Amino acid sequence: MKYIYSLFFITLLFSCKTEKKETHNEDAVSGATKIVNEIQYPQEKHLKNIKQLTFGGDNAEAYWSFDGKKLVFQASNHWDLECDQIFVMDAKSLKHDHNIPQMVSTGKGRTTCSYFLPGDSTVVYSSTHLGDVACPIVPKKEDHGGKYIWPVYETFDIFVADTEGNQLKQLTNEKGYDAEPTVSPKGDKIVFTSTRSGDLELFTMNIDGSDVKQVTHELGYDGGAFFSPDGTKLIFRSSRPKTEKEIKEYKDLLAQGLVMPTNMELYICNVDGSELTKITDLGSANWAPFFHPNGKKVIFSTNHHKEKHDGFNLFMIDIDGKNLEQITFDAVFDAFPMFSPDGTKLVFSSNRNNNGSHDTNLFIAEWVD
Repeated sequence: MKYIYSLFFITLLFSCKTEKKETHNEDAVSGATKIVNEIQYPQEKHLKNIKQLTFGGDNAEAYWSFDGKKLVFQASNHWDLECDQIFVMDAKSLKHDHNIPQMVSTGKGRTTCSYFLPGDSTVVYSSTHLGDVACPIVPKKEDHGGKYIWPVYETFDIFVADTEGNQLKQLTNEKGYDAEPTVSPKGDKIVFTSTRSGDLELFTMNIDGSDVKQVTHELGYDGGAFFSPDGTKLIFRSSRPKTEKEIKEYKDLLAQGLVMPTNMELYICNVDGSELTKITDLGSANWAPFFHPNGKKVIFSTNHHKEKHDGFNLFMIDIDGKNLEQITFDAVFDAFPMFSPDGTKLVFSSNRNNNGSHDTNLFIAEWVD
């Protein structure tokens, strides 16, 4: 579950575009907002030849196939979709024009967090469609004192479908929230978040759904986990309440199927949960982490550096918490970074180059160490 991006999305349209920079003045005489569109910012020294894959809409959580030829991603507000569904696209041809990519989810309920399974002919994803074919109700901030909250839908379960959209298997059957699955580079394990223990904890299972094991055990929301390149460690975000007030607020919200992800830090542990280490202490929201191909660094999204915490950029940090470095510089939103299997490319989502709209799109860049 990675709902932060939903604040920035509207519609989805595929096309092909190369790097460019544009400046648009909206009614400059009247002093209206000046919109500066950039595919790439000068400070982004680790990114080269950025290409925009989608144009307009709600596009996020794009993850590479094992062979680096495809991306599976989440989209909504287009093609008569009521809410997020999962699609597969070719990552290399970039020739999508206005065609609708292949949907692999059911088109019912709400989906999130997809990932390719070994062989690249199947994907794992989370969906609420068995609970209700309609989209679940999105909670309103005004009903919760204006606080930013995420829904933890108890009807989320984890499913497997092939890349043609044929539904093959349901992997989870426990009561409550089961979502956020990602797959080990070794191809043997899936890590996911579940409320089956009464709290939002990390679990692992074999790719066929067997041998479920609990990884984390401390009160708080542990989620968005990814494996290290060698499959031995996990990186994840966590919001762990400490004070009596924080604990009460967390438990009260969770009882309503909600969490408040405004304060999250990053943790690393072994796949069995041992050697748990907190690697950030930045404050605010630090999330969407992914290992650098060398396994010694982590790239992630954060708003800790924004005075009003009103925008997200990608940063990188060593796994021992040292050498924090800013990677992207869009003014509004950069998130969901994922390195290609060979480590040469980075895919991410951004609000850049959107004419001042709320559109969030997918971008691919060559990575420069």
